[in-house]
Amino acid sequence: MSISRRTSRELTIGGVKIGGNNPIAIQSMTNTDTHDINALTEQIRALEKRGCEIVRVTVPDKTAVESIYKIKQTDIKIPIVADIHFNYRIAIECVSAGIDKIRINPGNIGAKENVRAVANACNAKNIPIRIGVNSGSLEKHILAKYGAPTAEALAESALYHAGLLEECDFDNIAISVKSSDVVTMIGANRILAEKCDYPLHLGVTEAGGITGGTVKSAIGIGSLLADGIGDTIRVSLTDDPIKEVDAAKRILQSVGAYSKPYYNIVSCPTCGRTKIDLIGIAAKVEKALSELPTPKKNITVAVMGCIVNGPGEAHEADIGIAGAIGEAVLFKHGEICRRVREDEIVNALIDEIIKL
Repeated sequence: MSISRRTSRELTIGGVKIGGNNPIAIQSMTNTDTHDINALTEQIRALEKRGCEIVRVTVPDKTAVESIYKIKQTDIKIPIVADIHFNYRIAIECVSAGIDKIRINPGNIGAKENVRAVANACNAKNIPIRIGVNSGSLEKHILAKYGAPTAEALAESALYHAGLLEECDFDNIAISVKSSDVVTMIGANRILAEKCDYPLHLGVTEAGGITGGTVKSAIGIGSLLADGIGDTIRVSLTDDPIKEVDAAKRILQSVGAYSKPYYNIVSCPTCGRTKIDLIGIAAKVEKALSELPTPKKNITVAVMGCIVNGPGEAHEADIGIAGAIGEAVLFKHGEICRRVREDEIVNALIDEIIKL
């Protein structure tokens, strides 16, 4: 079942479009030193290969701008977003270096003429600006008004920044409102979805490590996606950015919003009837599938512990196995094909999947 999405305006970021009727794009951010061009390039390539569609790079100083220029001279196709704080001159230099998008808060770069200078530079090359607001960046007057970084405060701050750009005749804008509090993040984005048509970048900031961060992100991002809200997402994890991309793909797949074919694994949680190492087998199957090329169509793979939960409950699966004592039955669309010894289960299943 597909979700009915909020109508938002379309933005072009390098070779990727977000908003409108375009697929929800997956983002991540590099965590290497931007000045180390080799490490930076290697990580961007790895993220691109994994399925990341837009990557953000911190640009803390003018020296780092040179890295942006060098990256844009390579064959890297993934759009690059410059993450900039306070210094409007660096934003303008990144535009000259060929950046695909700027992340900056217009209210944090000084006088109005600074905002107009950035807006003019981006307008000249049709480069979008992403406004990024989080709980720790609220303006004093907004914080005083609400007394805390509430959902309403975050939404008002984002619209305030958008207004500064609009005053400079700039509306090529994406908005990102994040909080480490999941409920606040959800509330703020729901408010923005009603009050503007700018594309929304979803994420839970400072979410944590792989387990806690993935859970928070799945709830926050997933709830909004189920509402039809969101045009691009980033799962923020204190871990390898590759894992952010993996988690983002799974979130999109879970709400039927992933735009590319994929392997959907369903597996039972095991019980006393399980007589094979299903936990180990499921992990091996998942790893093996992650290393296969993208399938031509969605394929649901069932890894079930016994006949009770096998072809019956997993009847809708394209292919699967159901455990017995020291073996498993291999089935397709609920019909048993053959029996396989426990030590042959993973290889046999993968071989059959490749044939589909």
